[in-house]
Amino acid sequence: MASNRRSPSPEPPGPQPIRRLHESLINRIAAGEIIHRPASALKELLENSLDAGSTSIQVTVKDGGMKLLQIQDNGCGIRKEDLPLLAERFTTSKLTTFSDLSRLTTYGFRGEALASISHVAHLTVITKTKSNDCAWKAAYLDGSLVPSKAGYSPDPKPCAGNNGTTIIIEDMFYNTPTRMSALRSSSEEYARILDVMTKYAVHNPKVSFGCKKAGSLSPELSTPSCSDTSQAIRQLYGHSIAKELLHVTASSVSDDNTDMDDSDDPEAWSAEVYFTNVNYQGKKTALLLFINHRLVESHRIKRSIESVYSGLLPKGSFPFVYLSINLDPRSVDVNVHPTKREVHFLNEETIIERISDAIQQKLAGQSQSRVFEYQTLLTGGIAQSGSRKGKEKASNVDEVEGDGEGPEDDRRVSESQVAKKVLSQHKVRTSLQDRTLDSMIPVTDPLRNDSDEPVTAIRLRDIKESTCHFTSITELRRLANKRIHYDLTEIIKKHTFVGVIDLYRCLTLIQHNKNLYMVNHAALAEEMFYQLALLQFGDYSRLKLDPPPSLRMLVKFAVDAEEDTARSGMSKDEIVDRIVKTLMDRREMLLEYFSLDISETGDVKTLPHLLREYTPNLDKLPMFLMRLGPQVLWESEQECFGSFMRELAYFYSPAPLSVGLAPASDEDEQENLKSEAWRIQNILFQAMRKYLAAPKFLLDNDVVQVASLPDLYRVFERC
Repeated sequence: MASNRRSPSPEPPGPQPIRRLHESLINRIAAGEIIHRPASALKELLENSLDAGSTSIQVTVKDGGMKLLQIQDNGCGIRKEDLPLLAERFTTSKLTTFSDLSRLTTYGFRGEALASISHVAHLTVITKTKSNDCAWKAAYLDGSLVPSKAGYSPDPKPCAGNNGTTIIIEDMFYNTPTRMSALRSSSEEYARILDVMTKYAVHNPKVSFGCKKAGSLSPELSTPSCSDTSQAIRQLYGHSIAKELLHVTASSVSDDNTDMDDSDDPEAWSAEVYFTNVNYQGKKTALLLFINHRLVESHRIKRSIESVYSGLLPKGSFPFVYLSINLDPRSVDVNVHPTKREVHFLNEETIIERISDAIQQKLAGQSQSRVFEYQTLLTGGIAQSGSRKGKEKASNVDEVEGDGEGPEDDRRVSESQVAKKVLSQHKVRTSLQDRTLDSMIPVTDPLRNDSDEPVTAIRLRDIKESTCHFTSITELRRLANKRIHYDLTEIIKKHTFVGVIDLYRCLTLIQHNKNLYMVNHAALAEEMFYQLALLQFGDYSRLKLDPPPSLRMLVKFAVDAEEDTARSGMSKDEIVDRIVKTLMDRREMLLEYFSLDISETGDVKTLPHLLREYTPNLDKLPMFLMRLGPQVLWESEQECFGSFMRELAYFYSPAPLSVGLAPASDEDEQENLKSEAWRIQNILFQAMRKYLAAPKFLLDNDVVQVASLPDLYRVFERC
């Protein structure tokens, strides 16, 4: 029989002794509060670079920042004597007393970022101030200096470097496997890094930002300096958002007291807002919120702005908003979150209400009718050469925006065209989505990073013709204009990009009206760069090589790679000597007319930069310098200038090297191919649309029509 007696309950445990945690455990726990993922480390270091007065910040990433996260800036640098304290906790140059917190105008102030990073990763710092003759390199682990290599002392070592600071973070979370396993894929972590950089690039348009994957030829995020906020939004978020932007400002000063001086008022504030009108409909609210130039989050501000749009946008659609609020530092508490992600400030409800009212009034002042874009389907194609007027009339394909002003403005199609029935084989099948091969074949775009955001083309600057009184240059420009084939130029300027089909053979598909063309993009780019060289003769921008390589070394490298030099009757060393002497004797001319700067010691310091948004493949530099010797006709002025610019254009063209370099891994090769394909589509073809006046000889071998819609219909009719 079972017993109903209960077993005696165990005695409660006695009190456990309180122990002092080990210093390394304390620091590692604190590091977990600050550094959640590579993007949070990047945010801290970006803020340090901006505090240092940097005008250029370049980031290199490998495996989403887990293997490598490198941030290089050109700021004021760090003094050598401060390096031993750099990675210790609570060491900072921003604070001295507690009262300094009420006057804080910098991003960082607690001195925890580098200390936290050193406890979860391998940290290396290279820094140089203007007063130092060289840079200093130091390695850190758990907040202290450590030897960079076995057998070395932990003291900072002198090294080569530019003014500013380079932070190198390797093997992040190598000693915290739980944190590492909680992270997402490397592509998602890289997307978070790009998101942080994009937001800071919008807020700091005067600073040049760049971000690329390790081993990539070109940056996947690149912004020039000296632009304004609206231009930064256009470049980083695309035309679809930029064209719908509205702009308002708000402040604590009332409209009737705009002359009032509020500099001593701790409750004074001002705000600047860029936001989309009702024609833009995003999948989620994109809020870029900066308070006193600090990237923060605020659910109250976000909900308030969404409520403004709730009655204007369809359900499930959301706006894009960039909001910058400037407050008196005395009214802001930035020390309420370990990562400074949130801040508290005075009169929060009043400020939010004033900003929301300003947005609502601006939206109310706009036309509330939706704007829909469409493309008219027209009959006919491009007229044959020699009928410019007919061609312009037939290719009148417009992307029209209805602005509510009347049917005459909404549609530019004549009544005869509307009434006439358009046969299927004569409809221009160009989608507004600009569908390319990449959309049909699963290829990861370098800038897309598994996100839904579209890849946007680089915005190109305007290039003006230089003033030149040389008869030879005037003649070369006249000959270039004489060779223009207007129909082919029209095709290039108004084409729809389809896709790169063979990078090694430089073949690309483009569409114009009802025809599909296969073009040699290297040949087209070479002609465009020749025309750009001719256009800017004597007034080139300069592409600086740092450190400058040796002219002799580069020429020798190219000559040694040549297999057949016996026909010249000279040894390879003699060929190198002759080419180097030819270029050294003409140093002054090359610098004055072509911005090719060769120092007296034979170092190549600068190259002519034909297109600011495009950097040529510097692997071709040895071949370019070698060809300048035998290929340029130095004795005749016009032939000298013309042949030099032809060689320069060949150097800039994306044609692959005939002489291979060291073989790359399959992964690196795939990344390089993706990066090159992106540059061809978004930089070169955009530039050709704008600058290329196509000559007739390109029709011989480099532009071939491969399909025509009416001809295809005839084939299917026979079937």
